[in-house]
Amino acid sequence: MTPVPDIMLNNGLPIPQLGFGVFLVPPEDTAGAVTTALAVGYRHIDTAQMYGNEREVGEAIAKSGLGRGDVFVTSKLSNASHRPDDARRAFGQTLDALGFDYIDLFLIHWPLPMKYDGDFVSTWQTLGEFYRDGRARSIGVSNFQAHHLRRLHAQSDIPPAVNQIEVNPYLTQNELRLFCAEHQIAVEAWSPLARGGELLADPEVRRIAAATAKTRPR
Repeated sequence: MTPVPDIMLNNGLPIPQLGFGVFLVPPEDTAGAVTTALAVGYRHIDTAQMYGNEREVGEAIAKSGLGRGDVFVTSKLSNASHRPDDARRAFGQTLDALGFDYIDLFLIHWPLPMKYDGDFVSTWQTLGEFYRDGRARSIGVSNFQAHHLRRLHAQSDIPPAVNQIEVNPYLTQNELRLFCAEHQIAVEAWSPLARGGELLADPEVRRIAAATAKTRPR
C-alpha cells in the first residue's frame, strides 16, 4: 500500500488522510479485519461506541507490534450519552475498551437537535474537557450541518477539528464542505464510494474498469 499522507488539523496535529472504518463489522470479525488493515499499511482506524467493537480494535492494535503513537484511532460518542455526566462515563468506557490512556480523535456521532433539549453544545463542551486534559488529542463532530456548527462557534471556544459526514460522488455536500473549509474544519468522508455498491454499478465506472482491464474477478 502506498504510504498515506497526513492532513494537518486546525490544532496543529496530523491525521492520516485515509482510514479503515469498522462500521457494520461484527465484533467477532473486527480484530481480524483491523489486523489485516494494519498489515497492508492503514494507520488510521475508525470505530464508534455504537459499533460495539472498540475492544476488538484495541486488541488488534495491541497485538500488531506497532507503537501506540503509530496508529491514529477515532471513536465516537453514543447517541445515548449526550448529557455531560453520561458523556464523561462513556468516554472513560471507550478508553477502557480500547485499552488506551488517550484517543487521537473523539467525535459527537450525531447532533441530535430533537433530544436533550437540543443541547449538543453542552455535550461539545464536555468533549472539550477531554481535549484539555489530553485524553482526547483532537475532538470533532460527525453528521453536523452548518447551522449546528454555527452554534458551536458562537457558544464554545474550541472549534471542531473534524466534521465527519457522508460525502461521495453522488452526495457532494458542496455548501457544507465550503463552510467547513472557511472555518478550518477538516471534512472526513464516510461512505466515500457511496453505499450499497452504487458507484460500482455506475455505467461510466464500468466503462473505465473494462477499458483498463481492472474489473473485479468473479
